[in-house]
Amino acid sequence: QVQLAESGGGWVQAGGSLRLSCAASGRTFSSTIMGWFRQAPGKEREFVAGISWSGGSTSYLDSVKGRFTISTDNAKNTLYLQMNSLKPEDTAVYYCNICTRATIQAMCLATRDYWGQGTQVTVSS
Repeated sequence: QVQLAESGGGWVQAGGSLRLSCAASGRTFSSTIMGWFRQAPGKEREFVAGISWSGGSTSYLDSVKGRFTISTDNAKNTLYLQMNSLKPEDTAVYYCNICTRATIQAMCLATRDYWGQGTQVTVSS
């Protein structure tokens, strides 16, 4: 059974950085497209970044381009999201998930129905 565990969130001042991790287990991910998503209070969950686990394709929400970087560590079966120049509007619970349908550029169009606990990111102004 696939398990995904997010970590690395926290509180940071605007302009700061955080690195989120998503430890994956339960299957081989080499041919998988993974994504990071976030949900702010009162808003719907939105796609933030996607990556082809085998490398190459990445995709980002326009508002995070140039600030966030998605990556994978195959040896550790871990997905990362490096977040720099954080803004208060980045405050949200961040989740990782497997993309069950995606574009060739690794933009997730659909995900598994199951979502983990997520990790809270709070950016103060």
